[in-house]
Amino acid sequence: MKPIHILLVEDNEGDILLTTEALEDGKIVSKVTVMRDGGAAVNFFETLVGRDDRPDLVLLDINLPKKNGHEVLQYIKKSERYNQIPVVMLTTSSSERDISLAYKHAVNCYITKPIDVSEFMSAMAKLQDFWINIVSIPTLK
Repeated sequence: MKPIHILLVEDNEGDILLTTEALEDGKIVSKVTVMRDGGAAVNFFETLVGRDDRPDLVLLDINLPKKNGHEVLQYIKKSERYNQIPVVMLTTSSSERDISLAYKHAVNCYITKPIDVSEFMSAMAKLQDFWINIVSIPTLK
């Protein structure tokens, strides 16, 4: 299996720790890059040009400093270079407005973070299995 690179865009340290732990427990992901604000995430993509370090999957929070998750999502999905990278909104917001806006901007999946730790770990295991083992996505060029 090829190495899997996940970009986690999250500003909450507790959620970063929990998510990275869940990804490591899954033993599927070989690299996790963490960006703690939306501006840093956009900058990450802008500096990828000419490098072969694109993520295979983006886990994106909505409530972020500098640029919110909706703005980062729009940036990714409007880019011909990156628009095929699956983006999963992983957020505490269950607002109908946030859900609708995310799908309007072509999010691939919207998950409201479970509050219970064991439910969160289970959701992350299912997310990994689905996006890494089950779904076929085009090879990025």
